Amino acid sequence: MGQKAQQNPENREEGNWDDYIKAYYEKPSSFKSWSGYDLKEIYTPGDRVEEDYEKDVADAGTYPFTRGIHANMFRGRLWTKREVVGIGSPADTHARLKYLSQQGGSGLNTIADVTYEMGLDADHPWAADEVGLTGVNITSIKDMQTLTRDIPLDRVSWSLITASTAASVTMAQYVAVAQDAGYNIAGLRGSIQNDPVHFRYCGFRPACPLDLSIKLGSDVMEYCTREMPKWYYTTVNMYDLREQGVTAPQEVAYGFGIAMCYIDELIRRGFDIDEFAPRFTFYVSCHVDIFEEVAKIRAARRMWARLMKEKYGAKDPRSMQFRFAVHTAGCSLVPQQPYNNMIRIAYEALAAVLGGVQSLHCCSYDEPMCLPTEKAHLQALRTQQILAYEAGVTNVADPLGGSYYVESLTDKIEEESLRVMKQVEELGGMEEAIRTEWLDRQFESEAVQRQKELDNGEKLMVGVNVFTTEQEKTTPLGVQKISSNSAKQQVAEVKELKQTRDMNRLNDAIKRLRDDANDGKNVIPAMIEATRALGTTGELLGTVREVFGYPYDPMETLESPFKF
Repeated sequence: MGQKAQQNPENREEGNWDDYIKAYYEKPSSFKSWSGYDLKEIYTPGDRVEEDYEKDVADAGTYPFTRGIHANMFRGRLWTKREVVGIGSPADTHARLKYLSQQGGSGLNTIADVTYEMGLDADHPWAADEVGLTGVNITSIKDMQTLTRDIPLDRVSWSLITASTAASVTMAQYVAVAQDAGYNIAGLRGSIQNDPVHFRYCGFRPACPLDLSIKLGSDVMEYCTREMPKWYYTTVNMYDLREQGVTAPQEVAYGFGIAMCYIDELIRRGFDIDEFAPRFTFYVSCHVDIFEEVAKIRAARRMWARLMKEKYGAKDPRSMQFRFAVHTAGCSLVPQQPYNNMIRIAYEALAAVLGGVQSLHCCSYDEPMCLPTEKAHLQALRTQQILAYEAGVTNVADPLGGSYYVESLTDKIEEESLRVMKQVEELGGMEEAIRTEWLDRQFESEAVQRQKELDNGEKLMVGVNVFTTEQEKTTPLGVQKISSNSAKQQVAEVKELKQTRDMNRLNDAIKRLRDDANDGKNVIPAMIEATRALGTTGELLGTVREVFGYPYDPMETLESPFKF
């Protein structure tokens, strides 16, 4: 395709038309999908000669839900438009939430910063310079009160993006605040990510040992199943797995493997699959290869339905429905020619909608450089709104269903995903794959492969290895800066809280938490009591960590202040 000449078109000499002529005749340099599958020139009915429509595809709203979990899909209700917010202090984050709600957002979505996900209080020595830089830190119930103030919790749907073992504390803090404000938690709607098993692969391994991850993750699921029937108690994060560089089928296979870690634990606790499976959800990546992503989602729906019915014996159709949110692919965004990111995000969001998404977050174009600015956040929301109200993609359920290409690719991804799942099963299951670090090696291998594809030009990325220009020195809509005063104020407030609270009350609550953890009980009720007694995130998690034989502090810097 004359790639070398194409890389810097602005340097063409005046009057030299060779490059333009080459561009006129250029053709794609690869005929593979993003995941590396060879694609035919044209697909025909012969590519699915054995198709049984009722068995393998069926109408939307009908098992195996290949075409969607609802018969009328977006005619019944549009997807929830959630933009992830976590910036500076709880007060700063609350202000951005309010802004997006005024601009047409339809669901609240807050994300924790790295300090909180690691289980560190804002005043931790390792946290002081990181608080609020990548999300929001909720050290105590007072922070959660600030985050949620004046928001009608019974009339909104709130997505709490805390994935690590700290999700158990997040749930306790949210419940405590809601109950203290007079809400009946049984009526609250929303979700919590609560997938600590996967989060070890996002840089949080010290905070997410495998046994503790399954314990605390399952405690949240059990508590919500019993007490909060409208709440989605986990969002198994396939998205973060895809960000490691894996293929679309691997994303599905590894995500389902992690999901089964929790399912098997809940069944060991005595639950029937239909008691809890209807509230199981997933967080899915949508990358830039539109057709492959649509096919992946369709394959995942069919696979989940069959897994629930055939392996776990589910009888309730709701247990068989693959419910998912989409996060457009952060790893597809680059700092070079940043406006191009808006185009990538729009195509990825289109794939999500064509695939039948339930809740969507569009990345902001400036994420490779900084947290989203207010203008960039608004642009991301507007991307969703244009899809919803202008593009005509909401009129029909599964509009690409019946495409010879999409149906064939759906089959291919399902076949490959099942092959990978069988490989994991032969290793002894996902828990064993994690313990032996087999999964780590797969991630490393795939990441290296993706980089090689970019380096050798097998994958082309505009502005990176084709059509490059001089490196930009500024970000078009500015850069989001976090006020150092916000972090300093939050640290000061945490220190004051620890000096002024009723330590007798807190000691009693922490003792109950430790005893419940020792006895193998569900620790969420004790965490709720402890957070009401002004126990902090680090103190609650540290107490349970010690019971399981881990250092009180994942950074191994602090010791427990509680001595019994």
